[in-house]
Parts: sequence; structure tokens; C-alpha cells
Amino acid sequence: MSRRRKFHALITLRESASGDQESFKKKAELHMKLSIRNFTSGIFPVPSNRQFAEMPVENGPRKRVADFIADIRKQYAEKKKNLSPNDKKYRPSPIWYFFVTVFLVLLVQNFLGRSHVEIISYSQFKSLVKKDLINDLVIRETTIDGNLKAAAVKEIFTPEKLKEMSPDVLARKTRVPFLTVKVEDPSLTAELEAAKIPFSGEVTSNWLPTILSWVVPVGLFFLLWSYLGRKIGSASGGLMQIGKSKAKVYIEKKTGVTFADVAGIDEAEEEVAEVVGFLKDPDKYQRLGGRIPKGVLIVGPPGTGKTLLARAVAGEAGVPFFSLTGSDFVEMFVGVGAARVRDLFMQAVKSAPSIIFIDELDAIGKARGVSMLTGNDEREQTLNQLLAEMDGFDPNQGVIIMAATNRPEILDAALLRPGRFDRQILVDRPDIKGRTKILQLHAKKVKLSADLDLAVVAAKTPGFVGADLANIVNEAALLAARQDKESIDMAEFDEAIERVVAGLQKRSHVINPKEKKTVAYHESGHALVAELVPGADPVSKISIIPRGIAALGYTTQLPTEDRYLMTRSELLARIDVLLGGRVAEEIVFGDISTGAQNDLQRATEIARTMITQFGMSEKLGLASLEGPRHATFLMVPTQSPREYSEETARLIDAEVKQILSEAHTKARDILLAHRAALEELAKLLLEKEVVDRPALQAILKVRSIDSMKEKKRVADIHGSEAVLPSAEKD
Repeated sequence: MSRRRKFHALITLRESASGDQESFKKKAELHMKLSIRNFTSGIFPVPSNRQFAEMPVENGPRKRVADFIADIRKQYAEKKKNLSPNDKKYRPSPIWYFFVTVFLVLLVQNFLGRSHVEIISYSQFKSLVKKDLINDLVIRETTIDGNLKAAAVKEIFTPEKLKEMSPDVLARKTRVPFLTVKVEDPSLTAELEAAKIPFSGEVTSNWLPTILSWVVPVGLFFLLWSYLGRKIGSASGGLMQIGKSKAKVYIEKKTGVTFADVAGIDEAEEEVAEVVGFLKDPDKYQRLGGRIPKGVLIVGPPGTGKTLLARAVAGEAGVPFFSLTGSDFVEMFVGVGAARVRDLFMQAVKSAPSIIFIDELDAIGKARGVSMLTGNDEREQTLNQLLAEMDGFDPNQGVIIMAATNRPEILDAALLRPGRFDRQILVDRPDIKGRTKILQLHAKKVKLSADLDLAVVAAKTPGFVGADLANIVNEAALLAARQDKESIDMAEFDEAIERVVAGLQKRSHVINPKEKKTVAYHESGHALVAELVPGADPVSKISIIPRGIAALGYTTQLPTEDRYLMTRSELLARIDVLLGGRVAEEIVFGDISTGAQNDLQRATEIARTMITQFGMSEKLGLASLEGPRHATFLMVPTQSPREYSEETARLIDAEVKQILSEAHTKARDILLAHRAALEELAKLLLEKEVVDRPALQAILKVRSIDSMKEKKRVADIHGSEAVLPSAEKD
């Protein structure tokens, strides 16, 4: 339909509807809508109802903004969740934002919220009143303020200040606010009335400032106290939680450790495996009348895997594992440790069957009454409560206490008796087989070369514990990665062992030629005496490269096997080797240096121990005159009481001196007889800085360790002092 026809139809409709105006309007609107729809349908295709329902609905602007904000919040939450503890920076509390905002608002109001007021003296005020230069004023209790007329500017400002002010500013000053301090003046009102100056009085109410002066400090103190209380509470559990146990609870497999992660301590593993059996199937052990042991004490040197073994027990048994250290019981408040012990056992009984593991038991289990000067009421109360709890609970409930310590000699006797800690398991330093298994366990995480034999590495690490071996594997991996190698070989393990034993290599350390020569002859003396004295361990490496804190050089001896006993001749051989460096300096230079300080200290300690503890002196006989000079598992000096006379002390000193003198003479005779080998070895050290065993054997013409063993065996049979290599007898 054309536009002309539509318009004609509309006019016709209008003419026919002159009697009904309302009906005309409705019909006109209907015709207009139909006309518009027919017109647009010819231009744009109209979708059907089904097509319209399937069309995608485009989000409006509000929906898009809401989705954008939600996406930002989600990204921020994920980023905050993945932050490490080191990346989480300190954020101030919202209370500080409040204080800073209030301060800024007051500051803005003070400087920008009020107009500038000229402060004048009372004498100036009186003069302006007389000259009729005041527009109006208000008399208050302590001040008088109001507005001056524009002409008063010349009266209150100095000529210098008037020159600084521009004429435009002076022209705009129709009124100048002023303020002056009120002075007792009875005639002021009469003068104001005479000058016809409008004035009024005003009384200021002080009740609000007075109340605020009391309420605001108290409120600020309360807010500060609440803030500090929340901070202290979040850090230590709050004052109401101070008596609660700090034990970390690991449920079932959450320890992440099983017996597959433990190696090299087979006997200890077998002992604790029974504990797992007690927890998994207690009826098997109780059917014959036996009872589950209450406590298992694991003792051994540091780093042998005591804590690892306890966590493996919990991982294998699949029971709740309450882990904490002895220091967690000790606080500055007396009685807190005892309360934590009670709470710990209460939690363990509720979660039975379960395991309580207390690491570093010596922190609370030290023997009571040893010294009145070092008594500790808090520690003793904690120990008493621990003893009472171990006696009080039923072992058949399935709660087993495991503890670890490396100082069992200082524990209280009541703690060690049967009925409390029924079993004591020793986790000692592993032998060569154990070290091999530990190395194989840690080597699963690194890439080794195909020709690397971990048994050789284990043979080079006598006396090392599991932690030392794990450190060696890690150091070797880091060294290989530093050199961009694809795998780890023996060179990296050798360097890692030397790092652990002697310290970091310091090739940049500058030593003058004289000192370097002294160190070379010193280490050559150690090496030659070690190779030529029967009973000494064979030398594996000699170096004059500084390492560690004070080692300018070192000589490494490699035992052929693990040893647990030492004879008198072997101890004397060690003293001979220690004095070999000092003797070499005397022979070559005719002088001595401070480089033998540690050698002399160790040699003296061995000689004194032989006499006072091992009964290896003919003059003093079989008596043991002193106790152990160190703790059982720690190299901590112990003070043992002196139980011998002054005469015996003089005999001990004389015997020590005689042993050292004989060892000095023996080492001197050996080095004088092999002076050529000493010179050759020192020259080789100065040239290469590091000499290994094959080069030393080439100098001494000794081809293998087996031949040395044979010579030692022959020497022991015939009782000779030394069997020297045939090539050196000339």
C-alpha cells in the first residue's frame, strides 16, 4: 500500500468517526501500527516466533559491567590464593586508614575551611572603635571578633605590607575579619554605643569539648587494645588458648611418609613395624595376655632419621599423628606446659587409636634435682604432668607415645623406666650397606651417569648419617647443573663430599709463596707418615687449596672398612700421622708455624683419652680415671668430676708427654728416612695443588692397598715398628 492511500484511508476514517472521538483515536493508532509494520516488513525480514526464541540475547551494559567486575574479583582471589608466604606483604589494618582519614579532614578544615582572620591587639581595637572603623562585632567570654571596614586596612597593616599587596586585593577588601583577646574594660559597651557600632554577646557551651576530652582518649585506648589483642591472639592463639596444645595433627596418610621412604636403619625399622601392627590389629598381640607398649623412645645422633621414622609409623598405620616438640610445652607462665600436656592427651584419647610424637624430648625431660641453681619450675611441672599422664591412660585404648632425643643421658630416670617408655630404639650411624641404600633412595630424584657406583660413594663417606648423604646428593646435583652436565658422575660426588667435610673451596684465596710452600711440606708430612706407619688409614687425596674457615690444606684418609674398635697401636698410629706435618716443617725449614694447632689438640686428646679412659698406660694401670669427655651422640663437652689426686694428675701429664714425644720421634725418623719422597711430593703439590692416591703411590712405589695390608700384617706378626717400601729403603 502506498503512502498516499494510507493517508487517504486515515482521512476517511477520521471523517466517519466525528461522533465518537475516543473510538477514533483507538482506530487511528491501530491503523498507524499496522501501516508501520507493513512498511518495515517490506524492507527488513521479520523472524518467526521460533527464530526469535533461538536468537542469542545480547547482554546489556549493566550485565557486561557486572561480569567484568566479577571476573576481576575472581582473578584477584586466585592470585591471592597462589601467593607464597614470602610474597604476601604486610597490609595495614583498616583502623589506621580511619585515623589517617580523620587527621587529613581536620587538617583541611583547619587550613582551608576557614577564612583568614587578622589578629590585632586590644589597643588597636580601641583605636579603631574611636575612629569608627569597625563594622560589627561579637563579644565572647575570652575573645572579641568581628569585621572591620575597608578603610581600617591602612590602620592595621604596616606600610611595607601594604606595598606588597596589589591594588586589586585592597579594592576587594570591603570587610576584614578580625580577632582580639578580651580585656576587662567596663567602659567598652558605652564606647560602642557612642560610636553606634552594632555588637552582640555570645556564650560558648563547653560541655561537648569536655565530654570529648574524656571519651576520645578512652575510645582510642580501647581501639588500640582491641587491635593489639587481635594481633596477639592470631599469633599465639589468644590468651584464652594459651593452655591449648600446639600439636600438629596429621590424619592418616597426610604425613606423606611410609617405610618405603626410610632406608639404612633396618633393625630400628623392624622394631617400629611392630608398633604399626599394634595399632592395626591389637587383638593379635592381646590374645595371649600381652599389652601394647605405652611409649617408644627413639635415640641416636642428629640426622639419622628419628623424626622420619616416627612419621613413617603414622603413615603406615593410618592413624592420627600428633606431632610437636618439647619446646612447645615451655612458656613464660608457670603451669602452661602442664595444661598443654593434659590437653594433648585428651585430644589423643578422643582420636584413638593415635600416635603422640614429641621431638627433642630432652627439652622437658631433663633429670630433676641435678642442680639447684639451674632449676626450672615450669619445666619440672610439665615433666611431672607428662609422667602422670603416661601412668593414667589405658594402653589398650590404642594411644602410643613416641619420642626422639639425641641426649638420652640427661633424661629423668622416672621417664625411662618400663611402663612409660617401654622400648628404646637406637637409630645409629649407618654402615656401608646402609649408606648405599640411603644413597639409592635419594638418587631416585636425580639423574646419575650409567657408570656411577653408589657403593664407592658409600665407601668414601664413613660416619655420615642420612642427612649428610642427602646433602651430598643434592650438592652433587647442583654442581652438575652448574656445569651444564646431563648427568651426575663421580667427580661431582667427590667435590660434594669434600664440601661437607672440609668446607667450600677458596681458589681465589691469595697465599704468599712462602706460606704455600710451608703448607705443601706440612701436608706431605701427614701423607707420608700415614702411608708408612702400620695401622693408619690409607691416604686418598692431598690438597693445598684452602677450604672452609681456617683450613689452608688437608689430607684425606679413606678407611678400608667400617671400624667399631681400635687397638692401642692404631691410636698411636693416628697420633703419628697428626704430628707428621709439624715434623716436616721442622726438618725442611728448621722452624715451626701455627698450622699444627688443630693437629696438636687432637693428638693430645687421643693420648689423654688412652690413659684416663682406656687404661692403656703401664704406669697408671687399668683404672678409668675420667668419664666420657663428650655426650653420647653429640660433640658437646661434658664436665666430669675429678676423682684422682695431684700425684696421679702429674703422672697423667707425664704419660701424655711421653706418648707425644715418642710419636714425634717416630714421625721424624720416618720422614728423615724418606726425605727424597717428601721433597718430591711437596714439589708435586706446589705444581698441581691436588695429588690423588695413584700419584702418591707412584712416588712411594706402592701399587695397591692390598700390598700395604700385607706389609702391615707382616709387621704385626714380627713386631717391627714399620715395614717400609723396598723402593724407599735406599
